[in-house]
Amino acid sequence: MEDSDEEPPLAVKINGDVNSNQLTETSEIPPVGVTVITGYLGSKKSTLINYILKAQHGKKIAVILNEFGEELGVERAMINEGEEGGLVEEWVELANGCICCTVKHSLVQALEQLVQRKERLDHILLETTGLANPAPLASVLWLDDQLESDVRLDSIITVVDAKNLRYQLKPNPDSSSFPEAYLQIAFADVIILNKVDLISQDDSGAVLEELEEEIRDVNSLANIIHSVRCQVDLSKILNCQAYDPTHAAHLEALLEENKSLTTKGLHDSEVRTLCICDAQQIDLYKVRIWLEELLWDKKYGMDVYRCKGILRVRNSDELHTLQGVREIYEIVPSRKWRNEEIQMNKIVFIGRFLNEEILLHSLHNCVVGTD
Repeated sequence: MEDSDEEPPLAVKINGDVNSNQLTETSEIPPVGVTVITGYLGSKKSTLINYILKAQHGKKIAVILNEFGEELGVERAMINEGEEGGLVEEWVELANGCICCTVKHSLVQALEQLVQRKERLDHILLETTGLANPAPLASVLWLDDQLESDVRLDSIITVVDAKNLRYQLKPNPDSSSFPEAYLQIAFADVIILNKVDLISQDDSGAVLEELEEEIRDVNSLANIIHSVRCQVDLSKILNCQAYDPTHAAHLEALLEENKSLTTKGLHDSEVRTLCICDAQQIDLYKVRIWLEELLWDKKYGMDVYRCKGILRVRNSDELHTLQGVREIYEIVPSRKWRNEEIQMNKIVFIGRFLNEEILLHSLHNCVVGTD
């Protein structure tokens, strides 16, 4: 446990059976938001989980722990060996109304078991292992047909260690693999810059500004929150609606802030963010082909981790939003264009080997009337 004087939250075993007579029809209630929490080993994301489990926030939050470790005393305190072959080792309910489990086999089945409980959940947190790439989890949670009506991916939160981040972002000369910390930052919607108290007080302001700049070079779309021992305002990390196509205002604001981003002067191999814009109407069919070539076929040699955008589509008076995570993407109409708005296509890409000129030219090929 991270602090020897920190007591684990009170836990009692509860019955996980579902009372089908008391279930509400899924179609009548909104899906439960799922937040994926990731972070490099030592970032203390387990402290964030412990903080949420113990806080008196008035919400019923389920936490799925995807690992066993000496780092988190709550796991040892709450999890016992379950029935042989069972999906979940044991469900426990905390004094503040949260529930906790560890996944043994299928994440999908564990989530289904959670949302079918007779007691309505406010949110689900999924903690990943210290070296986990969150992209596959996002793919399952975002557009998986089995889960779409019951849960929704709310956001990906990455906890980073302010004191050791620069070291974690340095390539290992003895390894050909890319630093995992880059991926965790690249896929994040919220980044918790933890352990800011361990930065030297003499130059902490300058150091933190430099760290934020390094983070924004990788992912300028993420919201950065400073923390000590991961104590953060929960309203900033829950119900972010980062993947909600109807929550377009936040996405539009992000795109406006990032419209001047460029990769000129940067090394192509680095993970970077860039924004491309085009004011002309686009053919939606051509855009889908273009995205599939980029995301699926890795055309032009670019490795796109995430993309977000708004689109001006031919024969439509609606603003369309684009979201993409690795090979999966979604384009949906979001709202009507306003009369005073300048209608324009804006797309932010996060990835490696990004070529701004090629992206601009290939997007222009999607303009109505071009072949």
